[in-house]
Amino acid sequence: MAAILFYILSAVALGATLICVTRRNPVHAVIYLVHAFFALAMIFYLFGAPLVAAWEVIIYAGAIMVLFMFIIMMLELAPDQTTEGPGWKRWLPVLLLSGTLVVCTLLLMFADAETASGVPRYYASPRTFGYALFKEYALAVEIVSFQLLFAAVGAFYVGRREKRKPRRAP
Repeated sequence: MAAILFYILSAVALGATLICVTRRNPVHAVIYLVHAFFALAMIFYLFGAPLVAAWEVIIYAGAIMVLFMFIIMMLELAPDQTTEGPGWKRWLPVLLLSGTLVVCTLLLMFADAETASGVPRYYASPRTFGYALFKEYALAVEIVSFQLLFAAVGAFYVGRREKRKPRRAP
């Protein structure tokens, strides 16, 4: 059962990422990327890393995607034209990916962990993970935090609008 869920979730993650890359509308691309992040979170949970799965949902699918949406809206990147055609053709990929994720989530919730075989269960407590992250890899954490700061300052600089000074008549 775990192997089947792994392959289904892997296909959802790859499919959602491929659709994300091919979308012209950046808002639609972000929605498909959120689907890919949820599929990856369930894969992490399937591998016995619930803490990493929770961080995947909270940090990537939550905070980072809100930041992406903020930048898209701030820079006004959405295309002016709308896609034509029946509504069900536009909604079919989203509904298919969402339905697959819901079914896989329900299967993971109600699957008996004792009888699941094929995937080893490892457990890293938040304490040991935090110790390793901030003791052994403290420099890497600081470098990533500075990169996020530089990205935020760069997004602000790119998105700001300069006020024009009125011209004086000679």
